[in-house]
Parts: sequence; structure tokens; C-alpha cells
Amino acid sequence: MTDIKTALDDLLNRQDLPLDAVLDRHFSPNYRQRTNGVWDDREGFRLHVQKLRELVASAEIEVLDEVSDGLNYADRHIVSATKRDGHQVVQEVYLFATRDPEGRFERVEEMTHMLDGAAEDRGLGTVK
Repeated sequence: MTDIKTALDDLLNRQDLPLDAVLDRHFSPNYRQRTNGVWDDREGFRLHVQKLRELVASAEIEVLDEVSDGLNYADRHIVSATKRDGHQVVQEVYLFATRDPEGRFERVEEMTHMLDGAAEDRGLGTVK
């Protein structure tokens, strides 16, 4: 079963791994995500992560709370990202998810709250 820390680490810190291989490992082919009220299908999510990989040099993921019950998963985590331009962005994320029978995320619904960073980074959770 995947978890958000492992998935985000592979997506943002293991940029040597092909993006599609990382998506196949952690996200169902039918994946859908809603971030701050905006829905994306898997292709939209792929475009989002591709853009994040262009912007973010590295990220630290700190899981504050995490609950798993069968295929249901929830957590609260903080992402501290260092952008390629050297600026820092810190976001707190509240996440509720379901996983497919293989343990990959099938649906994620999350809300993000920026704790630190520039005003133009407020949309980092949905950037494409």
C-alpha cells in the first residue's frame, strides 16, 4: 500500500525516475484528484507533477497525522519545498483518499494552506 510520503518523495525528490513509472507505481489508471476544489483526472495530475518537477528542486515531507483503514487513507502533512530559484514554499495539506485493490491512490481530495512562501506560490498545489 502506498502512502503520501513515499509517493511525494518519488514524485519530487526522485526526478531521476521516469514520471510515468512513478505514477504507475503510486496512482491508479483511473486516478482523480481534487485540490482546493479543482478536479483533475490522471492526465491533468501528470501535467501538474511535470510542472512541479520543473519548479521544485527538492522537498521535505513531514507527516503529522496518518490514518489507514482498509482502502481508505487520510493524513495531514507539511511539504517544505525548495524551488529551483532558491525560494522556499511551505504548505500544510489535509488529505483524504481511497486506494485501489493494488494499494495505489485512486482518488485524493485535499486542501492546502500555505504557511510560508511568496504570494505567487499560493497556486503551487494546482499549477500546470
